[in-house]
Amino acid sequence: MAPRTSRATVASTIGTALEWYDFSLYGTAAALVFPTVFFPAGDGFAATLSSLATFAVGFLARPVGGVLIGIMGDRLGRRTMLFLTLVLMAISSTLIGLLPGYATLGVAAPVLLVVLRVLQGIGAGGEYAGAMLMSAEHAEPRSRGLNASAPTLGNAVGALIATGVFGLTAAVVPEEQFLSVGWRIPFLISCLVGAAGVLIRLKVSDSPEFHEATEDDGVSRTPLRDLLATSRRGIAAGMLISVAPNVISYVPSVYALTYLAENVGAPAWIGLTGVVIANLVKLVSVPTAGWLCDRFGRRPVMMTGSIAAAVMFYPFFVLLDTGTPVLVWAAFVLVFTLCNDLTLASQATMLSELFDVRHRYTGVTFSREIVGAVVGGCLPFVAAQLSEWTAGYWSIVVVCAALCLLSTAGALLVSEPEHLRTRRAAVTTGSRSR
Repeated sequence: MAPRTSRATVASTIGTALEWYDFSLYGTAAALVFPTVFFPAGDGFAATLSSLATFAVGFLARPVGGVLIGIMGDRLGRRTMLFLTLVLMAISSTLIGLLPGYATLGVAAPVLLVVLRVLQGIGAGGEYAGAMLMSAEHAEPRSRGLNASAPTLGNAVGALIATGVFGLTAAVVPEEQFLSVGWRIPFLISCLVGAAGVLIRLKVSDSPEFHEATEDDGVSRTPLRDLLATSRRGIAAGMLISVAPNVISYVPSVYALTYLAENVGAPAWIGLTGVVIANLVKLVSVPTAGWLCDRFGRRPVMMTGSIAAAVMFYPFFVLLDTGTPVLVWAAFVLVFTLCNDLTLASQATMLSELFDVRHRYTGVTFSREIVGAVVGGCLPFVAAQLSEWTAGYWSIVVVCAALCLLSTAGALLVSEPEHLRTRRAAVTTGSRSR
């Protein structure tokens, strides 16, 4: 019987795609538009750093939002929290589209931009974990990898739509009008995106595994305390396996756009097209990676992806430096798609199995979002500064490779589920008998 996806997985993935449209949109705008719109003219590099810093702020807010939403999700259910995150993201993104720039509001403009980015971060902090758990907890153990990784596909689709809408708007609207008004159009669409996501998620019931656990043992009144008391090894493992996915996600999709524009002098469309192509390939690579987790285990998939990324970051920047569109796009696919999807699929599957169901939402958000804040949010900013200090990319390569290898170590701390251990034991016994 082939592995299959549940109705909850489909709804969770579509909802995540709609919500991640908003979060991804900010990353593209932070690299290409916000330095001009929300910061004073003069020092272009300083404006770029400031804009990337506001991108990082959203990640710094994610652990706070993630833990708060995770605690409520372990007490009130996953479904309720997924409605909350959708509404919060849609409102904050729409308001960004209405926010006047520095020329009108002065210093108040970047301050308000940061406030709205914080609200985005709070919503994103609980969104992916909730969607992942809804998918995993509705699935059978033998197809949990495929289902748990599906919201990752939602992230890719959301980013794809965001990049496509942003790029299309930039292509259609003249540059001067785009910097004043045109860039706002993709953000204003967020109100429609949020409404669509809510309607889709209304059709899905809460996690049966969560209901069963709370009916038998009751809801945990202190899920964070229970988590810290019983799952310290799980938290450490969850944090380590979350490092590589953040590195391989945000260095290519955010910093690489800045690198291509500032260091290589390539037109913006080359990097944006690379992100689009890489996300299109994810439509195949993400479910394949999830299937590999079910077939061969979560640990080898994580180790393969993180080690491959550590090796590939040097040729990634070599290919970017050529400025040749086809080679740049190949670089995006190699790192942002193939390496990244192996780590994302295995991370999602491992996290859904690391913690007891009564404090699982809290455990996933606590371990994943703290790392997201430190690594995913800050690395584009750090990479830009390292490039300025060292006049090249070698220091960025070293840092990224070292961080990716931490996830290899984390994978060694995670035990495979019983059905995979049983299958391997049967295969080993059969081989010996022959």
